Amino acid sequence: MTKPKIIVTRKWPAPVEERLKALYDVQLNETDIPMTADELKAALQTADALLPTVTDPITADILNVPNKRTKIIGNFGVGYNNIDIEAAKSEGLVVTNTPHVLTDCTADIAMLLLLMSARRASEGDRLVRNGQWKGWGPTHMMGQKVTGKTLGLIGFGRIAQAMAKKAHHGFGMKIICYAPHAPAPETLKEYQATYYATVEKVLAESDFISLHCPGGAATKHLINEQSLKLMLPSAHLINTARGDVVDSNALIKALKERWIAGAGLDVFEGEPNINPGFLELDNVALLPHLGSATEETRVAMGNRVLDNIAAFFAGKEPGDRVV
Repeated sequence: MTKPKIIVTRKWPAPVEERLKALYDVQLNETDIPMTADELKAALQTADALLPTVTDPITADILNVPNKRTKIIGNFGVGYNNIDIEAAKSEGLVVTNTPHVLTDCTADIAMLLLLMSARRASEGDRLVRNGQWKGWGPTHMMGQKVTGKTLGLIGFGRIAQAMAKKAHHGFGMKIICYAPHAPAPETLKEYQATYYATVEKVLAESDFISLHCPGGAATKHLINEQSLKLMLPSAHLINTARGDVVDSNALIKALKERWIAGAGLDVFEGEPNINPGFLELDNVALLPHLGSATEETRVAMGNRVLDNIAAFFAGKEPGDRVV
């Protein structure tokens, strides 16, 4: 029996690539260079399944290519706003993602950025590395205390809940949150969280704001000049969600003019080509989209994709189908 043809858009963890080679007629990306739009179109015409990542823009133009062979797109990531879902649906394509397995590691990174921003860790590291540290002083590099402070979560899905648990139980933080739909009372009780009906109220009352909402048109520039001005001058903004949730120019202005104390960012608009204004600031911690970047999680994500396409090719419903 002929094995399904699979095209993988980027380099994946070795154990997952070995599994792919054993199960399928697979085309791997050994160079890890992102595929062009034309290459993605050709992949849809020659493969039974396309396995992209969250940084591959699978646009309507790409999805509408004629003579498609692909029937399923197995996205490597919990987010899927890189894919034009309406176009995929109209073209009769199945799309899957990889939820659950990256929850804790992404929440860990959010907590890391919160601590880095509050305690000026990136700035301190640069000071030591550049040979500029002159020794301890009573007022040197004072930041904000984390323990016992208020953490505001925008979005209250799996990752936000994991962060709430770490922050409350580990650091005694008070948890407040906003989501488009109020979480169940038992869910709020489990994470010792208080629900607010508006983003604005969470912004105004939080020492730390952590973003955990999906990307897309509904949340594009949710954090803008107006919302940043609602935050406390001592507050910090943490983003491990999607880059376009934050207006980069507005955040740079807020950090320069000290509307807020600091920020910690793992995702960016237009990444990896981030706004150069961030590089001029001391009061922002910057990470290169490391949210799920542990060996255990990335292997689990790849295996989740494989489980989804295996179900599809067996005529079953993929467990993580989004369309």
